[in-house]
Amino acid sequence: MSKITFIGAGSSVFAKNILGDCMLTPSLKDFEFALYDINNERLNESKTMLENLKTKLGKSVSIKAYNDRKEALLDAKYVVNAIQVGGYKPSTVIDFEIPKKYGLQQTIGDTVGIGGIFRSLRTIPVMLGIAKDIQQVCPDAWLLNYTNPMAVLTGTMLRHGGIKTVGLCHSVQVCVPMLLDSLGIEKDKIQTKIAGINHMAWLLEVSRNGEDLYPEIKRRAKVKQKTKHTDMVRYELMNRFGYYVTESSEHNAEYHPYFIKNQYPELIEKFNIPLDEYLRRCEEKVNRWDKMREEVVNNVQLTHTRTEEYASYIIEAMETDKPIKIGGNVLNTGRLISNLPEKSCVEVPCLVDRSGVSPCFVGELPEQLAALNRTNINTQLMTIEAAITQKKEHIYQAALLDPHTSAELSIDDIVSLCNELIEVHGDMLPKYN
Repeated sequence: MSKITFIGAGSSVFAKNILGDCMLTPSLKDFEFALYDINNERLNESKTMLENLKTKLGKSVSIKAYNDRKEALLDAKYVVNAIQVGGYKPSTVIDFEIPKKYGLQQTIGDTVGIGGIFRSLRTIPVMLGIAKDIQQVCPDAWLLNYTNPMAVLTGTMLRHGGIKTVGLCHSVQVCVPMLLDSLGIEKDKIQTKIAGINHMAWLLEVSRNGEDLYPEIKRRAKVKQKTKHTDMVRYELMNRFGYYVTESSEHNAEYHPYFIKNQYPELIEKFNIPLDEYLRRCEEKVNRWDKMREEVVNNVQLTHTRTEEYASYIIEAMETDKPIKIGGNVLNTGRLISNLPEKSCVEVPCLVDRSGVSPCFVGELPEQLAALNRTNINTQLMTIEAAITQKKEHIYQAALLDPHTSAELSIDDIVSLCNELIEVHGDMLPKYN
C-alpha cells in the first residue's frame, strides 16, 4: 500500500482540505493516509474527522494516526508538511508583542520581517529533523511543503535537507480570479503568466483571446482606489510598479518600506492596513474551535468538494503520468529567473508528471519587480545563513536588511530587538554564538 504522510495533521481544517482532496482522487483510492502531530488530542480529532469523511464519501483509503514521526514516515511516497512550531502562544504572540515595544508594527509576520525571521529560525531545525528522518526511512519521497515562511523553509530543504521538495501556496491560483472578480471582469478563457518569489510573485501577463487585459484592469483599479477596500496596497503597487502581486495587501504592506510607518500614521487609514491581523485571526480560531469541533471533527455527515490546493493534483500527476502545470517554489537553479540570485527560492510555473516537478524557465523579470523581490531575498538568504551557521551576527544582518524593519528602526535598536527575541525564545531556538 502506498502512503501519504501528513505532518502537522492536528490542523484539522487543512488536513480535511488536503486529504479530503486525495480521497476524491481515484488514483489514490488504495493509499494509506498516515497522520502525525505532536499534539495527540488534535491528532486524534483529525483522525476522527477523516474517518467520518471516508465513511460519508464511501472511500477505501486507510487512515492511521502515529505517535512516532519515523513510523509515520516509514515507506511514505509523499509527505505533506503543515507544521507551526511554537503555535499561536507563545511564539506568534512573542513575534508581535516584543517588536511593538520598539515601535515596530506588523500585520501577519509569517514571511519576512522580524516575525518571519524568528518563525524561520525556530522552524528550520525541526524541518531539518524531518528531512533526516525522510532520508532514513523514505528517501525517495516527495516533500510537499505548505509551511511558512515558504521561501526560507523550502530553500533550506532544497539546499541543506537532501530530499526532493517543492513549496506550495495557494496565492498563485487565487490571485487572478480574485482580482478580476473585484473589478467586475469576466474570468473565462483567461491566460496568465506568474513568476517571482512566494507572496511576491507577479502577474506578468493576463489576456483573453490574445487581448491584453492589463489596460482595463489598471483603469478600473484607479477608479476603485477612490473608495476604501481591502486590496489597496496591491493596487498601489500595481500603479507605481506596473504589475499586480500575488499575495494579499495585508501581507505586502509589511514586505515593503512604504506603508507601515510611525512617521506617517495616516498611511494605515489611507491604505486600510489591518495591523496585528494574524493575532486577531489566531485568537478567533481559538475562540471558535469548540463550535468548529462539532461542525468539523464530530460531524458524521461531513462531506467535501475538491479544493484548489495543489497537493492532490501533484500526487495524481505523479501517479498517473498525466501532466499538470502548477506554481511551485523551487531553487533558482540555472537562473530560472535570470535577474534573481541562483540561491534564492523562486515561485515559477512547473510541470508535474511521473518524473517529478520540472520548473520552467522564465527569463528576466521587469527590472523594478526583480529589485523588489531582491529586497526580500536578501533577508531570506541571511536567515538561512543564520540558521545553518548559528551565528547571531547573521540574525542581526537578516533583520538589518529587511525593508520594513530597517525603514523604522536604528541599527542599535534592531540589534537590541533581536537580542531580546533570542532571549525570550529560550529553548525554542538553538544556541547562537
